Amino acid sequence: MSSALIAGISGQDGLYLSELLLAKNYQVFGLLHESNPERDAQIKSEVPGLELIHGDLTDTASLFRALDVSAPTEVYNLGAKSHVAFSWEQAQQTAQVTAIGVLNLLEAIRISCPDSSNRPRFYQASSSEMFGKAQETPQRESTLLWPRSPYGVAKVFGHHMTINYRESYGFHASSGILFNHESPRRGPEFVTRKVSQAVARIVTGKQEKLVMGNLDAQRDWGFAGDYIKAMWLMLQQDVADDYVIATGKTHSVRDLVATAFAASGINNWEDYVSSSPDLLRPADIASLVGDPTKAKERLGWVPETSFEELVAMMVEHDLKQESNK
Repeated sequence: MSSALIAGISGQDGLYLSELLLAKNYQVFGLLHESNPERDAQIKSEVPGLELIHGDLTDTASLFRALDVSAPTEVYNLGAKSHVAFSWEQAQQTAQVTAIGVLNLLEAIRISCPDSSNRPRFYQASSSEMFGKAQETPQRESTLLWPRSPYGVAKVFGHHMTINYRESYGFHASSGILFNHESPRRGPEFVTRKVSQAVARIVTGKQEKLVMGNLDAQRDWGFAGDYIKAMWLMLQQDVADDYVIATGKTHSVRDLVATAFAASGINNWEDYVSSSPDLLRPADIASLVGDPTKAKERLGWVPETSFEELVAMMVEHDLKQESNK
């Protein structure tokens, strides 16, 4: 039986990926960085069949234990301090988890599995934030990396470290350069979920206004449930490589807000939205859009969910939650 160890199991990608792998008859272990019985029970009830191991990307000894317990054929590193705005406030912690954490996991795999023929295949969750001040549009695997946040810088470290272990130690190690991907499981600190939750609360009379930062920023948004399929496909290839995973289409934050309100039946969204300079980042990124051609040609992967379907899915979920409170 194939087995997988997923670091970052509690995030949206970890949950969707574990469901996919369980459906493929994998034995799936999730690395959870803190012991919380209530949270553990919630994750297990959401994804039956998932086994949890407590460990931390900054604690190498716990990674050796996790590898020993899970004996994985595949390792997916989705763990990170993944909120860009947070990375400005706690840059050092972001670097320890999102950058050095990748090195810790790669080293633990190398030392515990010195025979490359028996070594688990490795997936690194890279990010479109690595492109930052994008030097070409759309961004592809060969585009120069120019990160514009501590999070982006940390992701660049992890990305290149993965390439180095592939080239230096013969790892089957692939990186997915994922552009923004969202879902009803997205944390409330992210802009898409902030918007969908606010719309739901406004519709149910629990909130009056939605305060935003830069409405002109443009992103390439897709559905997390589609993107995790690309992660698995990368580790099924004979040769490891790096892939941009994106829709190839861009929408502004303004588009996101308007679409979310429209999905709830409100068309005069401007009456409910204001902008605050306090929510602007020290160095923002104007536009990111990916070129997924390589993933399409080599992996056979294409996004299945449209931007409008994604936003409607999130609003519907949050409306149901708010209505039941």
